Order: sequence, then C-alpha cells, then structure tokens
Amino acid sequence: MREVNLAALDLNLLPALEALLRRRNVTHAAAEVGLSQPAMSRALARLRDVFDDPLLVRAGGGLAPTPAALALAPKVAAALEGLRGLFRVPVVDPARLERTIRLAAADAQTILIVPRVASRLEREAPGVDLVVSTIGRDIMARMEQGEVDLCFATAATPLPPGAASETLADDRLALVMRRGHPGADRDWALADYARYRHATVSFFGDGVSEIDARLGAAGVERRVALTTPHFMATVAAVAGSDLVTTISAAFARRFASPLGLVLKPPPFDDALVLTVVSTRAGAADPALRWFRTLLREEAAVAYRAPQSRSIVSSRR
Repeated sequence: MREVNLAALDLNLLPALEALLRRRNVTHAAAEVGLSQPAMSRALARLRDVFDDPLLVRAGGGLAPTPAALALAPKVAAALEGLRGLFRVPVVDPARLERTIRLAAADAQTILIVPRVASRLEREAPGVDLVVSTIGRDIMARMEQGEVDLCFATAATPLPPGAASETLADDRLALVMRRGHPGADRDWALADYARYRHATVSFFGDGVSEIDARLGAAGVERRVALTTPHFMATVAAVAGSDLVTTISAAFARRFASPLGLVLKPPPFDDALVLTVVSTRAGAADPALRWFRTLLREEAAVAYRAPQSRSIVSSRR
C-alpha cells in the first residue's frame, strides 16, 4: 500500500470507508451515510485508488474484504472516533469543576448580579472560585494576558479586534435625581440637560460619553460636575444634592426608595443592553461558556423590569 498524501485526502471518504468495511454492501453502506448508491460506488472507486487496493471483492453473493481492508477496519473506526471527539463540545460538570474565574465588573454588577452568582456557585459548583476586579483602561490587555476571563460591558461599548461579546440582559437608562429636586415634577426635554449639573460614571477617565454625543448632536451641552468610577457613589451624591445622573434603571430602582430618588425616562432612546466580553479563546472555553450561561440566567432576574416598561418615579 503506497504512502497517502494527507493534504489531498478527502476526509468525507472516511465515513464511507468505515460503512463499506462494516456493512460489506454498497447499497446498505450508502443508505447509512446518506449517499446514493452511485455516489457510494464512486467513493469506493476513489478509496481503491487512495489505498491502491480493491478493498472489497466479489465473493459468493456479496462482497468480501481484502486482507488490507481487514487490517484497515479497526484503524478507520478509531480514526473516525478520534475525529468526532475533536469536534465534540466537551460537557462541563459544574459539580466537578475546579478553577478560578476572573471577572471584571462595575459596582453596579457586583451589587445586582455577583451575590446571585456566588449563591449559584456555592450550590452548583463549589470548586469554582470567583475573583472580581475593577474595569479600567487596561482591561483588554489584562484579558489578553489571561489576568481577566470576562468583563461586563454594554452593547454600545466598542470592541477591539479579538474580542467577543454576548448579550446578558436588557436594561434601560433612567434619569435620576433626589426627591424634591427642582426638575423632578415634570418630564424632561433635551434642553433640560443643560440646566442642571450632572454626575457621571466613568471607568476609563477619558471623558467619552455616548450621552454627551447624543446631546451634542442636538446642540446641547451639559456640565459634568462629578465623575466617579462607582455607581453607588454617584447615586449617593445625587441623593444629597441637586446633581442629576443618567444611569442603569435596574441599579437606580434598587436604591430609589432607601435614598429617596426619583427615576424619570430620559428624553432620548433609553435602551441599554448589558453584555459580557471575552477574548476569542475565552469564548471557546467550555467552562467559561457554562459560566456565561449562568451569568445570563442571573442577569435576566436581576435586571428584570417592572411589569410596566415605563420608568415609574418614586413617591414625592
């Protein structure tokens, strides 16, 4: 049998070869692998050429394998199983999983989602440790270096090459101010954003804001009097001053009552989609795929909106 050029070998011939050697009948082998009888006959002709051997010969009322075919049969079966294993997605058993997962998050997610995730891990994956770190300018470098596995973001976050994003939950933006604020008793127009001082959340400290881009397109400029990397600090400052902020409605709802906050719909598209970002390698990691499913399940509960889709202000 001559040396076979693997680069020129059609791997689609392997299932046909395995079926032919096992069934020893062209018609039955063809039906098993989903080929027509003429197509299987052509495959057999190509296989005979590849192996430089008849493989199956007429004997009695059917076909009999040649000595070379008999030697090939177990090797072909093993090769096919190996190939199937190569493309088979590993099944993760959370109860037996032992590893550390590193997640970058804002305090909004550490408050709304992480406690729920920690509870699930305790029950379902006690061998998994979760390390949560902050989001910063170097987040993608940390992910590429393996220091962070996953990072929370929004669908509006620009992604660099090599990053993959997956939707976790639908949220909305809320215009938030203290109860009794001068602007709390009416609906806002875009121009109102220029009338009051604002507090914002920024992880990168670059002054870039999608909200400011929207306002700028309408010829409106707001004054940002406070910038912090923390949602909790932002709503606390808003609760004790005449500052206003535009942030996640799910997070603002959590503290509306205890902090005496009023939530209003902003005067522009308020859609906000929470996502989780990974590297391409991380996206293919079976354990991280399982963990992203867990995140999605818990985020769906944590970010579940009230029965009415409109943002309801707290009682003034």
